[in-house]
Amino acid sequence: MKIARPLKTFLIGAVCSVAAAFTSHHDGLPAIDMPYKKAGLTKEQAAAHLISRFSFGARPGDIDAVVKQGLDHWLLQQLSASDADDSLKSRLAGYDALDLSTETIVNTYLTPAQVIRVGIREKIFDKDSIKNTDQQVYREQLRKIQEVKGLKPIQELHRQLINQKVLRAAYSNNQLQEVMTDFWFNHFNVSLTKGQDQQLVLTYERDAIRPYVLGQFKDMLLATAKHPAMLEYLDNALSVSNDNERARRQMDNAMLRAAREKAEAMTDDTTMPGSKILKQALAARKTQGLNENYAREVMELHTLGVDGGYTQKDVTEVARALTGWSVRPMFKDGPAVRLLDNLTPVQMERRGLKVDGDFLFRGDKHDDSEKTILGKKYPAKGGYEEGVQVLEMLAEQHATAVFISTKLAKRFVSDNPPAALINAMATSFEKTKGNIKAVLITLVNHPAFWSKEALREKVKSPFELAISAIRATNAEVMQPFQVYTWCAKMGQRFYYYQAPTGFPDKASYWINTGSLLNRMNFGLAFATQKIPGIKINLSALNDNHEPESAEAALRIYSKLLLPERDQEENIKRLTAMIQDEGLVQKISEAAEKNKLSTDVDMGDGNEMMMEGGKRKNEKAALSKKNNAAINTRLVTGTNNTVSQVVGIIIGSPEFQRK
Repeated sequence: MKIARPLKTFLIGAVCSVAAAFTSHHDGLPAIDMPYKKAGLTKEQAAAHLISRFSFGARPGDIDAVVKQGLDHWLLQQLSASDADDSLKSRLAGYDALDLSTETIVNTYLTPAQVIRVGIREKIFDKDSIKNTDQQVYREQLRKIQEVKGLKPIQELHRQLINQKVLRAAYSNNQLQEVMTDFWFNHFNVSLTKGQDQQLVLTYERDAIRPYVLGQFKDMLLATAKHPAMLEYLDNALSVSNDNERARRQMDNAMLRAAREKAEAMTDDTTMPGSKILKQALAARKTQGLNENYAREVMELHTLGVDGGYTQKDVTEVARALTGWSVRPMFKDGPAVRLLDNLTPVQMERRGLKVDGDFLFRGDKHDDSEKTILGKKYPAKGGYEEGVQVLEMLAEQHATAVFISTKLAKRFVSDNPPAALINAMATSFEKTKGNIKAVLITLVNHPAFWSKEALREKVKSPFELAISAIRATNAEVMQPFQVYTWCAKMGQRFYYYQAPTGFPDKASYWINTGSLLNRMNFGLAFATQKIPGIKINLSALNDNHEPESAEAALRIYSKLLLPERDQEENIKRLTAMIQDEGLVQKISEAAEKNKLSTDVDMGDGNEMMMEGGKRKNEKAALSKKNNAAINTRLVTGTNNTVSQVVGIIIGSPEFQRK
């Protein structure tokens, strides 16, 4: 039986609507009901706004595709991160470190200091031969060790980490997953500036952040807490206690042994061996102690927030609950690795050791006494599970729901989101026990997300600016590290932010005279193809039609790069700029005078062993040489009217808003 076309269309639409409603209700998620029409937005305008916040920027044709697919269907697909990413996979195929285990990385990508130790141990040269040697000889020595032992410089690992972030953000079809990975890494920040973390950040983002960015908050909190990068970054790997039966038994045995040897010596001489054993045991007990760094930050920055209602006593109690949370030894030649490998499961249990991937719980260094945290009692001898329970309790607090909802609202709505929105998101967070998808659906269902005050309210970070330019122009990136170089010049050395707070998410942090000049300089360098390894076909964006004038190019490409926006005010501001023949040179010179102090050269890592003034001078010379090289490369490229107009649009304040 044939169905009339109008009826058939209606039935298909009805089935899709029911399917969408069912999908959005599964797992307790709210239905998607975006009130953009009440805000006076068309479907196209709503799609543009949704894409600007839940991706790194629209590509040509994206808005029409989302309208055709349906805004709710697109969002559901993004929330499930289910889109095929074959093109991205092929771009990442050459990055061999991305799939390596932490242990393999630790034993392959060594810091210069570790390479030197390997060389000395293997008698490739002796330690005296590296003293007072010049830089060239020193580097050759490092390369010799690396070649003989099959090692790779740590900087190569960092380059792969940085490059994959650029490529994923620019080319992944699962854009929301990439945006949320960026958000949560910043929330649970660790830094390559800490020596112990240099080999750990890649697997931290891959294993402790990315799999959980659209899942349950408590799962990500636990994963980050147990990863070596966080354990080292905030020093919890150093936090130990002897307040447990195993430690007391060891101390008692040491004291008995000392007493026995002293009795056998039949003397009160304090220089006798028995006294030395006792002194050593007491000294070890004294130097090992509580470290509250992670406990404080997990409450202040990761869960409750600075006004979350906890006290210093709570910080101390959380620190005690997490004593013994440490890192499994992974460096193959280390004695601790050999010791663990030789222990049977029974011996592990007897010693109070628990290994879970790269995580090691040391029961002999855990505080086993009773604790009270936020009014809740944790009985004595809680062991590893006690720490897990404490983290889960922190994840489920009302203060945590409010704090996380506020940060998400600031990221996706405005620097000062309304209280009604935050309350709605916090309620959803608590109702679903921290389901991140549910909280995001609540956000897009709220009128505040679609309000005029929220449209184009957020300012892009340097990374967001660079990636949105790549996406808006369908640029081909062959050298992703060049994008990082420019992000650093604009003030954002991602993966290198030292403070556990992560980069501030507010316009005032990113925008000042120097940064605006650097952003305009980036736009011009990008569009005129003066950045090595990035290719753009601007003509293809306009169906290979050449605009008749600079003014015509401004109107055409403004519409292409800033879709669904009122262009008139921005065009009026930019018209005077495109008529200034010396604009490019003026901006370049002004940006150079106001350039940010950033060390963007990663070299081969061998200069990191330089010390004191020599290292400082070498770095300064290297940075100057690197900047000169960049400036030399910038004289090539395309300087036609269209490319300069596009560069001005990308560098304009309007393009920098999302």
